Amino acid sequence: MFVDPLFSEELLQHIWQFGLFNQHRLSTIKGEPVTIIHAGTLNRDAGPDFTAARINIGGVEWAGNVELHYRSSDWRKHGHHRNQRYDNVILHVVFENDAPALNIPCLELQQRIPKMLLKRYQQLKEDATFVPCAPLLPRITEEDWLSWNGKLMRERFERKTSLFMNWLQQNHFNWEEVCFRAMAQGFGMPVNTEAFLQLAQSMPFVLLARQRPHLQRLEALLFGQAGMLAGSFKDAYPQQLQEEYRFQQHKHQLESLPSHGWRWLRMRPSAFPTMRIACFAALLHNTPHLFSRILEIEDLPSLEKLFFVDPSPYWEDHYRFDIPALRTAGIGKAGVHHILINTVIPLLHLYGRHMGLLQYQQRAVRFLQQLPPENNRVIRAWAAENTKATSAWDSQSLLQLKQYYCEEKKCLQCAVGKRLIRGADVNECREDELGWTGEEEWEEGVLF
Repeated sequence: MFVDPLFSEELLQHIWQFGLFNQHRLSTIKGEPVTIIHAGTLNRDAGPDFTAARINIGGVEWAGNVELHYRSSDWRKHGHHRNQRYDNVILHVVFENDAPALNIPCLELQQRIPKMLLKRYQQLKEDATFVPCAPLLPRITEEDWLSWNGKLMRERFERKTSLFMNWLQQNHFNWEEVCFRAMAQGFGMPVNTEAFLQLAQSMPFVLLARQRPHLQRLEALLFGQAGMLAGSFKDAYPQQLQEEYRFQQHKHQLESLPSHGWRWLRMRPSAFPTMRIACFAALLHNTPHLFSRILEIEDLPSLEKLFFVDPSPYWEDHYRFDIPALRTAGIGKAGVHHILINTVIPLLHLYGRHMGLLQYQQRAVRFLQQLPPENNRVIRAWAAENTKATSAWDSQSLLQLKQYYCEEKKCLQCAVGKRLIRGADVNECREDELGWTGEEEWEEGVLF
């Protein structure tokens, strides 16, 4: 008897759903002939695994539910004999029949499932390489990859914008305030994301909005709230910021954050939190009503230009207070692109989706397709597997695929993984086997 230690009911559901077993002369364990007219609809809620199935058993056509288990004894182990939800089960499908027959017809599949299918499934689950099925990706047709790519990006947008949506609901849909928080988070990525977000939330948004015409006051509030103006300074500029912050702190009853929350190690000086805060202050100073300005911009070069900001003169030769530098660099093109990809574009797409304005969703998609791919460890590893991203759209979908499918071993929910398990040529698979539905495909370049 073949027993796969990694065999799961999820795999058995997949096998049943797509008929990946020998269906010639099927019969129940009592010898009744079985013909599958319709396997049913996979049920992701409580209750039987498949609903609305139609199956001919012993010459009689039945309509109802189908329940699947690894072993037939699992029916009682799971307490189904005491649950009314399972009263309408017309067929019990199992990998191995190890218990006395129930009143419900039982179909055993152990000898009907190709052993190679089980072996491939086990190999994928056990393989510790970067992506076990990466060599298969280049064989997917462009049309199929676009559809699968679209599903990945739909998930990616939803993950990135769920926090924005929570903020909107909390502040009665003040898009400018949400944009401010999102930008702060974006300027802190990747290592100071949480610290920047705490900084943005440590003071009223309206207070910063009033100080936008005065860059020095903006810096005083931001650096002071960040806990970076405590102690004594040699340079005149931080002394001025310190004095301004003390006045604002007393006036508005502000409480600064602890300075130890900021991370400085193993990063380029241009990514130091001091430089990012200075550039963030310059952006707020240069662009009143930042979110409204983002909505107005229709081309990528203009959007990039908006975020290429020069901080105040002090930061031309300093990366930190009181520590001179021969030459400094601002946020840089890679940093700007990182903010656009992870903050600006998802926020733009969310606005279009929430307001029902197609043009903003299309613009967000277009910007991602125009931006170059990200250059990080994951994307370089994909390239080493001959799967190269040509745009930020590609790199984002590959990050989603790696993080939420490959690393979590969700091979049966991945179009590529399912094809590899079946061992079929990717061009021979039906569209309904790919793992997405029509409503998740792209229409006019917008993911719904």
